Amino acid sequence: MVKDILLVLLLQLIYVPILTLRTIFMVKNISALAAFMGFLEALIYVFGLSIVFSGEQSYIVMIVYAAGFGAGLFIGNYIEQKLAIGYTSLIVNLRDKNEELIRVLRENGYGVTVFVGEGRDSRRYRLDILTKRNKERELLKLIETYEPKAFIISYEPRRFKGGLILSAMKKR
Repeated sequence: MVKDILLVLLLQLIYVPILTLRTIFMVKNISALAAFMGFLEALIYVFGLSIVFSGEQSYIVMIVYAAGFGAGLFIGNYIEQKLAIGYTSLIVNLRDKNEELIRVLRENGYGVTVFVGEGRDSRRYRLDILTKRNKERELLKLIETYEPKAFIISYEPRRFKGGLILSAMKKR
C-alpha cells in the first residue's frame, strides 16, 4: 500500500509537468516535442491509473493521485517559467520622451519603436519593444531604472513577420 502511494505520487509529479509542457509546445506550434510529450503523458497516465484502480481501490491512493496532480501543476508552471519559450512584446507609455531610456534600450540590443500620441491631458510617448521571453524580467528592470512611473503592458505575440529586430534576436 505505501509503495503504491509513493509510486502514484511520483508518477503524478512527472505526469503533470509533462502534460503542461505538451500543452505549451502545442500552443507554440512545436509539434514534434508536443507529440513526444503526449506519448510520455499517455504512458504515465495509463500506468498511474492502473495502480489507482487495481486491488482494493483505496481512497488514500486516490487522494494522493489528486494531490500529486495539484503539486505537478506547480512544478510544470515552474519549469515553463524557467524555459520561457517564445517572445514577448511590451508597450511602454511615458509622459515624456525619455531619450536616455530609448538609447540604453537600443544599446542593449532591444528593438524600440517610438510613437507619439494624445493622452487625456497631454502628449504621451509609446515605446513598442519585442524581446525573447527569457529577457523580459531584465527588460522590465531596465525600464524601471529609467522610468519608474511608466505604464507597461506585456503580452505574447502569436505571429509576426519581418523586421530588423527579429533577425538580430535570432543571431543572439
